[in-house]
Amino acid sequence: MSSLIRTVGIIYNARIPEALDLSNAIVNELSLEQSSWISPAENPEELREQVSGTDLVVTAGGDGTMLRAVQVTAQIGVPMVGINMGRLGFMTELQVHDALEKLPSYYNGHARVDEHNMICARIVRNANSSLPKVEGPYHALNDVVLTRGSVSRVVTIRTTIDGAEVASLRADGIILSTATGSTGYSLAVGGPILDPLSEDLVIKPVAAHVGMSASLVLRPRSKVGLYLEGAQDAVLSVDGYIERELQPGDRVEVEQSPLKARFLRAHPSNHFYATLTRRLGFSIRG
Repeated sequence: MSSLIRTVGIIYNARIPEALDLSNAIVNELSLEQSSWISPAENPEELREQVSGTDLVVTAGGDGTMLRAVQVTAQIGVPMVGINMGRLGFMTELQVHDALEKLPSYYNGHARVDEHNMICARIVRNANSSLPKVEGPYHALNDVVLTRGSVSRVVTIRTTIDGAEVASLRADGIILSTATGSTGYSLAVGGPILDPLSEDLVIKPVAAHVGMSASLVLRPRSKVGLYLEGAQDAVLSVDGYIERELQPGDRVEVEQSPLKARFLRAHPSNHFYATLTRRLGFSIRG
């Protein structure tokens, strides 16, 4: 093992039975017993304790597992290598069938580090009152989504960029996406695909009934304000698994996070584009 990587942590998706088996196989077959730990992605408190002092994290699951893992790895700059046991696997690097063979090259110094931009959101409760309450920050590698609640049909959202009034819309919601997240929910509702190492942000309304429906691509240092107006409650979703209820009068502030997600990559730098159509379920025919 590289002198720079002494401790390897393995974070697995507990909802995939084979993920724990693969994690144990990595430890046993690669002789990592004395320098590794294994933990489920669904236990964030345990992960925070384990990741401290770890030099590399391997995830066994899919993109969702990496989204959970990055909440703790990004805090201390630990790089990750993902093994895809899900469907698309845009963030993962290895497949199950070749993981044991190829994994040693990643921790033996034969890989580069790619840093992916993250965003962070803060909730300002009762933003127009004399005693507003701030919650957060909540850091996201993929996206921050303000969406209608379980009862609401649409929500009214007033949007500002760097303090400038941009739009007031009635919609199912609005997505603020990183370049990493541009191939996720944002893409599904018609947003653009960004290069994964871009630091730009994307705003994409979801099913806008009134107001702007087009996407906006913003420079990295932009600050976005989302003001929940009208009478409908809403939900703020961060990377699809952190959720906070919102009420009219609340404001969500989103900007670039000081944290970066670090991934070890051994594929060529054009791998994202070379595999893009396949991962999206399309094929190119000559």
